Amino acid sequence: MNYPVWNVAFGAGLLIALVSILHVFVSHFAVGGGLFLVLTERRALRHGDDGVLSWLRKHTKFFVLVTVVFGAISGVGIWFTIALIHPSATSSLIHAYVWGWAIEWVFFFLEITAALFYLYGWDKLEPRLHLWYGWIYFIAAFASMVIINGIITFMLTPGKWLETHAFWTGFFNPTYFLSLAVRTAIALALAGIYALLTASRIQDAQLKSRMVKWSVAWILPSMAVLPPLIWWYIRCIPQELWASAKGAMPTATHYAGEAAVLAGVTFLLVLGTLFRPARLHLAYALVLLLAALGTMGSFEFVREAVRKPFVIANYMYDNSLYATPSADDHGYSVEAIDKTGVLATARWVQPADGVAAGREIFRVECLSCHTADAYRGVRRLLAARQWDNGQLGAMLGSLDMMHNGVMPPFAGTEAERNALSAYLATLYPAGPRPSDGQRLFEQNCSVCHESAPTDPAITALRSLDPEKASESLKDLPALFVRMPDLKLSDQQRSALVQWIRTRFAGQEAPEQRAALTGRKGAN
Repeated sequence: MNYPVWNVAFGAGLLIALVSILHVFVSHFAVGGGLFLVLTERRALRHGDDGVLSWLRKHTKFFVLVTVVFGAISGVGIWFTIALIHPSATSSLIHAYVWGWAIEWVFFFLEITAALFYLYGWDKLEPRLHLWYGWIYFIAAFASMVIINGIITFMLTPGKWLETHAFWTGFFNPTYFLSLAVRTAIALALAGIYALLTASRIQDAQLKSRMVKWSVAWILPSMAVLPPLIWWYIRCIPQELWASAKGAMPTATHYAGEAAVLAGVTFLLVLGTLFRPARLHLAYALVLLLAALGTMGSFEFVREAVRKPFVIANYMYDNSLYATPSADDHGYSVEAIDKTGVLATARWVQPADGVAAGREIFRVECLSCHTADAYRGVRRLLAARQWDNGQLGAMLGSLDMMHNGVMPPFAGTEAERNALSAYLATLYPAGPRPSDGQRLFEQNCSVCHESAPTDPAITALRSLDPEKASESLKDLPALFVRMPDLKLSDQQRSALVQWIRTRFAGQEAPEQRAALTGRKGAN
């Protein structure tokens, strides 16, 4: 509300994902790869293995180019994108953790300096001093991850920080240590995966075989401990956040399945390198690297998607509105804007009326997650529903109940809600209103009642005889105040009731079925 809206045509959230996933994939290699360098060099020095040392010099150059050059540029890219797309959230993180960021930047400077000394110290420094620079690099890189992990996990599980706003309470939050363990294991696995890439270029068959096996020894144990660690990590995430991840939109559960499949593919590809390690080809190593990138990307999507509809869980929504008045210092909470109006509160909107005002409201409240036609495009979503202007206005009043709570509530006055519905209605051609029961349920009910067989509202509706059930649908807010006030015809209500009664017959939980049978008997 306090900043301009940056309109990214293909999706603001998708841009953040693309930049951050690539950076995270490299930054974890920067941590694990640093330990790989010093332990491999130490091992080679102990055995007097000049072949390994020669390969390690080349691997170090590759390491520095990827981590220091690309890693630093993509890190700046993350700050650039989040500052433009989520300026309010970025401001909150800086104000809450300004000293944490400052310390991380010191470690990052030390990390870069040590990496350059390590690279240019080959054949110029005494081996023991050269190793010390490697250790300094790894310690600084790991310390940097330790600090950033606290800030990242805070966004998902702020815990008691919501009450105290204390630095250490938010930093050592409920998922901090498990997330650090998961990321450490990932970093060690990536160290071996990246090493396979440069090892595939070794010409000496015997040396290549040894380095492939040494690299795999870093990957397999790390991947073996990841499933129980991730399972434990998920258990520490509040269940209400996981509940919102089971909607019909792209969700954490979807990406979790992708991550599991890609992790399995990565594991099998790593095992495949052991059959003929001396024949490892660059193309095979690249496929393995891409599979690992997909796994990492899916894991990061899970972490991001679980947090929806928040950018800081239970504190700030994705559209920069505060979840509760107690968290709001500037009058930007949903409750405050319901009173003052979004157009009167947002500082960077064009004065407008009607559809044009709706377009401005869409920019302010929806554009952080949606686009008109690209990533999570509302045109396609609404065209499938075929809601008219009145239905749109009614549905906007229950946004936070749709898809298991994956969207924030609409904030603004009734006139502004009508303006937004008028704009959304222009995005697709309105079709005829359906009378078929299944179509009616899918278009009007499923967005909130996705678990229909066990949904209390559906069970209660089926407990009534068809005529009474149809009559009850005339005034939906009377059944539940947050229900949209949809105006269905007699034919539509009858069709909807009939389809619900036949479609979900016998699918209730046992206790619901017993209660339903008892109510029917009473009727």
